[in-house]
Amino acid sequence: MELPFREIPEQPVEYSSGNIVSRMVDGLGFRYYWATEGLTQEDLEYRPTAEGRSVIETLQHIYGMSDMIQNAADAKPNVRPMDFSKFTFQELRKMTLENLENASARYAAMQAHDFEFSKVVFQRGDNQADFPFWNLLNGMLSDCIYHAGQITLMRRMNGNPINPNISVFTGKVRE
Repeated sequence: MELPFREIPEQPVEYSSGNIVSRMVDGLGFRYYWATEGLTQEDLEYRPTAEGRSVIETLQHIYGMSDMIQNAADAKPNVRPMDFSKFTFQELRKMTLENLENASARYAAMQAHDFEFSKVVFQRGDNQADFPFWNLLNGMLSDCIYHAGQITLMRRMNGNPINPNISVFTGKVRE
């Protein structure tokens, strides 16, 4: 089965709030796909400093945020704490890309007024905290893009750079 985001899907014919958010998620999906394509076990264990996150720990963090990106569309609670260490790299990669694909489709179907009901919800036990959708944009979505770049840098530092034929501008692979 081919994973989503090898290339960015065709652009929508019109601009709308939902399409713009969807396209941001697509851009993240494309960057994540290529940042994680061909990672080796050595890459996964790589950490730039003793205090820093390893690549696999960064992937676990991104997976958790991809879940939040997906859940925010319908204001579904993000129950914490969660242990993502039980998942293999291949499982994390697949689940993250599928979360982003589902989120992109959900956001593409939304109109501006739908975002009033979308929010980031954290739940720890009986405690719940709700944040407006705006926080997802500058929070989880931006953070995931940032971390995809870190993975790209860390794998390059480890001697395994990403495919030089990808274009984040066009969302395509130059053959």
